[in-house]
Amino acid sequence: MSYKRADDILPENILEILQSYVSGEAIYVPKKKECRKRWGSSTGVNEKLWRRNEQILEQHRNGVSTKELALRYYLTEKSIQRILREMQMKPPMEKCGVGGYKIE
Repeated sequence: MSYKRADDILPENILEILQSYVSGEAIYVPKKKECRKRWGSSTGVNEKLWRRNEQILEQHRNGVSTKELALRYYLTEKSIQRILREMQMKPPMEKCGVGGYKIE
C-alpha cells in the first residue's frame, strides 16, 4: 500500500476538517463498497475452488462415496457433505470480464 500526502491531493477545506479529527497521523481510507473485489478474485482462488467443487459433485453423482472423496481431496467428510449441499443449490458459474466469474 502506498501513502499519499493529504495536502498534495485534498482541497484545503477538506484537509482542515480532517486535521480537526487527526493531525500528523496515518489514516486508512477504505474503498467504496461497490469497488471492492470478492475474496479470491485477484488470485483466481474462487475459480479453482469452484472447479474443485464441481469435480466433487460430478464424482459423487457417479457413485463415489463421501468418504472416498474426503480422502481424495484431503477434506473431512463433513466438508464434502457441505460442498455437495451447496453445489446442488448453486447455479453454474459464468465468465465475467477480465479474470472474473459471477454466479447467476
